[in-house]
Amino acid sequence: MASTKEKKDPIFSLMAGSVAGGIEGIVTYPTEYVKTRLQLQAGGALSPGEIRFKGPIDCLLQTVRHHGVGAIYTGVSALAIGNAAKAGVRFLTYDQIANQLKDKDGHLTGLRSMLAGLGAGMTEAALVVTPSETIKTKLIHDRNNAVPKYRGLIHGTTTIIKEEGISGVYRGLGPVVARQGANSAVRFSSYSYFKELFQRYHGSPALPSTYTFAAGALAGIVTVYTTMPLDVVKTRMQGLDARSLYKNSLDCLVKVVKANGVFSLWKGTTPRLTRLIFSGGIVFTVYEKVYAGLDYFKHS
Repeated sequence: MASTKEKKDPIFSLMAGSVAGGIEGIVTYPTEYVKTRLQLQAGGALSPGEIRFKGPIDCLLQTVRHHGVGAIYTGVSALAIGNAAKAGVRFLTYDQIANQLKDKDGHLTGLRSMLAGLGAGMTEAALVVTPSETIKTKLIHDRNNAVPKYRGLIHGTTTIIKEEGISGVYRGLGPVVARQGANSAVRFSSYSYFKELFQRYHGSPALPSTYTFAAGALAGIVTVYTTMPLDVVKTRMQGLDARSLYKNSLDCLVKVVKANGVFSLWKGTTPRLTRLIFSGGIVFTVYEKVYAGLDYFKHS
């Protein structure tokens, strides 16, 4: 991705990214659910009837025990649709920015790859990620109340907009833009770095799926540990009680640290790490294969 001379076709980037994002979102959703539940408890307060979880496994087991297996897919529609849209926007934006930043030999340096990733992440955050993740977070938070208010994705979305206005689905825009910008900057530059290492090791620019998956998984690990605090603040700002608890993202950050210590900013790291290892592997592998397939049919 980082060194190819051929400019990416924007339609193919959008289509391949959307397919990759949708598949990745559905496959890895249970880890996203667990991560979100743990982060919603990072502020210290529990809703009436809510269970305090000891960790990721306990969260998964308690949720299934009290609400059934289907509960760990609460909000999956919002995330799967949002994931397909955001991945399409992400790869489209990244590839088009990267096209402009490549040197005369078609090479993209690590810094320029990071800048392209930053632009892609901020674009997807503003257009897609904030509303889809706000709705997903509110649905998950509501499901664990004694008497849930939302009956599903459509009812939940319409109720949120009716009660809070359009700003209700854009809660936490600032931290989402910061997180997605940082996520994509780190993920794309890391992926490009690991991919080039594997290409040198393999002796060919065309890598088997195992190498692509490994490069994506390693990029996911780097991304998790560098951006986790932004993710925790984003989740807290999108919870049902955010308006009454926090003045803004900085106030949220300070209160979370005061309530549970600085390490609470890495709350939910294990499920997010699990998700992004597989997420990175799946999304980059599917993207590369779908794009290559579309390009093949175009020239055949």
